[in-house]
Amino acid sequence: MFTRRLGHSGIEVSALGLGCMEIGGAMKDGEQELPVGPTGGKQPMFFLGDVDDNQSIRAIHYALDHGINFFDTAPAYGAGHSERILGRAFAGRRDKAVIATKFGKFVDEEDRRFGRYANDVEVIRNIRKECEDSLMRLKTDYIDLYQFHLPAFPSEPAREVVWILESLVSEGKIRFYGWSTNSSDCARIFVEGAHCTAIQYELNVISDAPEQLAICDAFDQASIARGVLEMGFLTGKYTADNYRSLLSADDYRLRASVYFIALLGKLDLIRDVLTSDGRTLAQGALAWIWARSDRNIALAGFRTLAQVADNIKSFDFGPLTTEQMKQIDVLLERSPA
Repeated sequence: MFTRRLGHSGIEVSALGLGCMEIGGAMKDGEQELPVGPTGGKQPMFFLGDVDDNQSIRAIHYALDHGINFFDTAPAYGAGHSERILGRAFAGRRDKAVIATKFGKFVDEEDRRFGRYANDVEVIRNIRKECEDSLMRLKTDYIDLYQFHLPAFPSEPAREVVWILESLVSEGKIRFYGWSTNSSDCARIFVEGAHCTAIQYELNVISDAPEQLAICDAFDQASIARGVLEMGFLTGKYTADNYRSLLSADDYRLRASVYFIALLGKLDLIRDVLTSDGRTLAQGALAWIWARSDRNIALAGFRTLAQVADNIKSFDFGPLTTEQMKQIDVLLERSPA
């Protein structure tokens, strides 16, 4: 087991964190059909498979008992359900966990729905309420890392968001904050804040993000890698022939099938390198993240204890070697990192 420093916060976290979207279960996604806040429009289901809350809690306890202390969630994950599960799981163990959650999207728990606010003003106006709601669901009086959950936001309002977050730090509601965004421009705005300590973005063996990582290096930010297993498509479970039969008809991943089929094709090119030294594909994907930078904290989603246990075994192998990283770059026809 090895750890990573959470940016300049001084907090030590496990190099593997649990991404808690999947344990949220079904939710109605208003991102496209519901652009004006909590009224009107159709709400399609955003579904990643059935969940068993007791199984989720057992998996979280197993992770804690085996050295994993970093857990990333959001109100949008199951429209509050993921946060509530973590609140139950950490009862009597809060001091063992570093909790990262998010803000910036409205949530209707009763209707299991999340979506965008009507405008930037509404986003800013609701930050404090969202923080209080998350504290209540998580059954805690502080959040370790509070992350903006919109992919993009105008620069001047974003600086107002930073001001509010700094005030929440002063009040003891949050310890540090960050932005979950693939935008380098957005990241540059937040890192100006005194207590900004992490940028979360899409990063995996297929999709590198050198510009985001360079910002993390320059401003001493933790690099929190999401999508490291691409919703299971980098684990070897799915193939172009079987994935439709393995996913339920309302599973979100079927809507993005063109993307996932292309990803599987690239995965085949590097399969032998990732599984060298006895690793599973998932373990190889995590090993790439850790080799890419010692700032990287890999978030791996889960629904079962077995998935958590398999990912934890990745620590036995450690990062890929420099030579293996070069082989992957050659096979994927991209410039070396």
